[in-house]
Amino acid sequence: MNEQELNDLRREYSLKSLNESEVKASPFDQFDIWMREAVNSMIPDPNAMTLATSTFEGKPSARIVLLKKYSDKGFAFFTNYESRKAKNIIQNPYGALVFYWPELERQVRVEGKIRRTSDDESDQYFKTRPEGSKIGAWASPQSSVIPNRKYLERLMADFEEELKGRTIKRPPNWGGYILVPNLFEFWQGRPNRLHDRIQYSLINKQWKIERLAP
Repeated sequence: MNEQELNDLRREYSLKSLNESEVKASPFDQFDIWMREAVNSMIPDPNAMTLATSTFEGKPSARIVLLKKYSDKGFAFFTNYESRKAKNIIQNPYGALVFYWPELERQVRVEGKIRRTSDDESDQYFKTRPEGSKIGAWASPQSSVIPNRKYLERLMADFEEELKGRTIKRPPNWGGYILVPNLFEFWQGRPNRLHDRIQYSLINKQWKIERLAP
């Protein structure tokens, strides 16, 4: 596409508003309201979120992962501990999340420190996964270079045979992480690009609510 074609990809936002006087005192409560509205709106993959991490040198990378649990303790996702994102987290434990729900003209940004969940939490979640996903966690050498698709399918078939008829336990190199927030931003699209942006900053264990210019 050329520059003009990209510039033509423009739409106006609605008259919905987000006011600092109306949001919840806790950003977790505000997030819960928006997440439930996203789910109830039948948006595809409302728990999909961009996870941004970086190396100790500050070289960033980002990818879409699925939110599997949230509370006032943080936002949890699960992955291979030998993946690129996991290696980034070892080097630099600070990360960021972005939820984008275009149908609702909303976006949520979350920043904070990432740590592993407990083995028990990882085990409990792993038990809820479909059998194919459990086997896939064993089979995939996530983020490693592989020769072709058939190599991966052969690994999957080998593990299916090995684990047939057995209770599939969580691989030792697979489990959960939780991002513990210190900053939230709730974004609501508005006409003329004058969007509403409400920021929550954690200061001395208290959440400070402020409006940001769009």
